[in-house]
Amino acid sequence: MTTGNLDVIAFLAAFSCAATASAAGSYPTVAIVDYVYGCMKANGETRAALESCSCSIDVIASIVPYERYEAAATFRSLGLQTGESGALFRQSAPAKSAIAELRRAQAEADVRCF
Repeated sequence: MTTGNLDVIAFLAAFSCAATASAAGSYPTVAIVDYVYGCMKANGETRAALESCSCSIDVIASIVPYERYEAAATFRSLGLQTGESGALFRQSAPAKSAIAELRRAQAEADVRCF
């Protein structure tokens, strides 16, 4: 990792402590930082992206309980596997429900934050 990446990670960790006290209070710090870090990678590593991404996880946390967020993220990740093993995580009713709930929350976060 470069020094710039380490600075971003350190800043996100410090920033997430403040976010944890807000709507994301039930989300572990590492989950918040992971989301914000990935969001910033996708939307640019700028101050504006940091603000939008941290707003986004707060909105998601206000809509989706952490247990459901974690389940949806797990289904989505395991659904990337090819073949029959991945199909279970893409096509089962619990997977579809959890992923749809997370997508609705992300859409709401996009409207409010970006």
